[in-house]
Amino acid sequence: MIFRQLFDNVSSTYTYLIASRKGGEALLIDPVLEKTEHYLTLMEQLDLKLVKVLDTHVHADHITAMGALRDRTSCVTVMGEQSPVDVVSMRVSDGDAVDIEGFSLTAMYTPGHTDDSYCFRTDDRIFTGDTLLIRGTGRTDFQNGDAGRQYDSLFNGVLKLPESMLVYPAHDYKGDTVSTLGEEIAYNPRLQVKSREEYIDVMNQLNLPNPKMMDVAVPENMKVGLNLERQRQVPTIEAGALLGREVDKLILVDLREDTERARFGVIPDSIHVPYGQLEMQLATLAQTDGRPVVFYCAVGERSAMATRLAHANGIDHCAHVPGGFQAWQSVGGAIKEV
Repeated sequence: MIFRQLFDNVSSTYTYLIASRKGGEALLIDPVLEKTEHYLTLMEQLDLKLVKVLDTHVHADHITAMGALRDRTSCVTVMGEQSPVDVVSMRVSDGDAVDIEGFSLTAMYTPGHTDDSYCFRTDDRIFTGDTLLIRGTGRTDFQNGDAGRQYDSLFNGVLKLPESMLVYPAHDYKGDTVSTLGEEIAYNPRLQVKSREEYIDVMNQLNLPNPKMMDVAVPENMKVGLNLERQRQVPTIEAGALLGREVDKLILVDLREDTERARFGVIPDSIHVPYGQLEMQLATLAQTDGRPVVFYCAVGERSAMATRLAHANGIDHCAHVPGGFQAWQSVGGAIKEV
């Protein structure tokens, strides 16, 4: 496995690069905008293809690189379903998998630092965002933070995992790079409490100043998506117009992943080509007998990128559904369970 822990000195943010092999698919966790070129250079040097980038929550101390990386690489953006960000390619909930070739993360909903905070774990390590820091925990006094919910996320969730699990946080201000759950249970002063009430009292007395970047970072981080205006910069067919079309006269392609299809259902008579496999299937999709290809995903971000990719590869009669499956639902489109 390729694993890199990268650091931004200004915001004390750790970004994690993961891939199963050289030449394979890669994932980035909590990237920082100012480091975008560094990430892309490293991908090139390691012969990796960035396919997914995720943020553990809406950050207040730096601007995320999610949007910039999506625009440069056409990767999928991932956040928790509670995130207030305008458009995210793929939203996950507690227990969902975030997969790339040869590697999988499991999402854990861990509210408290913010109401959209997630941790992501494997069998031997956990990426804790700001929920659990090395010898600390994330503050709970803004962005709908809640000390009681953080206590529950920690003591009834994260700390129930094996003590040998490696802890990789989103920040460190002392120079530490990694810990274990066992170390944190034994030595983290925030965890040496006897009750939920005591933890709440400890957190409520911190009286910390707001992050210097908060007034800039939070608004910027909430509008990183391909909104409807940008989605309509490529050929489209609106969800309402799709209702009246005869499906056998077009090829309707669902770009979402299995977990999304299983949870929400599909548009009847659509075929499944996950976005990550689209490039391999373009030659097949080009054999359409003149029928237009129409892409859809969850909210239109992946399908807009797919339309650009298809046009660049000679598939002229293609479009996508802006707003994606959500737009289809909003106009009362039929849904088939998977």
